[in-house]
Amino acid sequence: MFSFTFPQNTLAQTLWHRNNTLFRDLCLVILASAALWISAKIQIPFWPVPITMQTFVVLSIGMAFGWRLGTVAVLAYFVQGALGLPVFAGTPEKGIGLAYISGPTGGYLVGFVLAAGVVGWLAEKRWDRNVFTTAAALLIGNALIYVPGLVWLGVFIGWDKPVLELGIYPFLPGDFLKLMLAAVLFPVLWRKVGAGKRQAEQGRQRR
Repeated sequence: MFSFTFPQNTLAQTLWHRNNTLFRDLCLVILASAALWISAKIQIPFWPVPITMQTFVVLSIGMAFGWRLGTVAVLAYFVQGALGLPVFAGTPEKGIGLAYISGPTGGYLVGFVLAAGVVGWLAEKRWDRNVFTTAAALLIGNALIYVPGLVWLGVFIGWDKPVLELGIYPFLPGDFLKLMLAAVLFPVLWRKVGAGKRQAEQGRQRR
């Protein structure tokens, strides 16, 4: 049966280590796209702009799922929005579907897909096992969100406008906090998983 297949060294595969099944993969894609939908709608008051947890969720999906399933999960969210579901931040107030995607923030949505894929690939190379490599992977992922987002925004509003001031500077403090949270979270989860495996192995040896 077709499956997106987990690499053996991703967090999701380690936590759900049954044989690969289409049902398992579809469940995770649905849960991931639902998490993205929810994260786009929740705003945490912060200065200079409110924080949404969407970039945190995008990067976490890639890091937990690996590049194949992570990319598919974020693409599923993208397709849901393109079909007119109000899953993006600011929808339906700021438009829905392709009209929203072709607006000033469309490049960031493209960046979500790129970031999930690259961060997932780095996670498969075990970059998610300690704080420093996890932070480096997340920085790369953030850059991959911002680059197409800023290019798209510049084309949309014109390069004579303050693109950086509008498209990146206000979000840096919040993104820094989210990056630090994820950089600590994933190594801690791996340590918990490792400790659980050791305890299980010791229990089997005592029998």
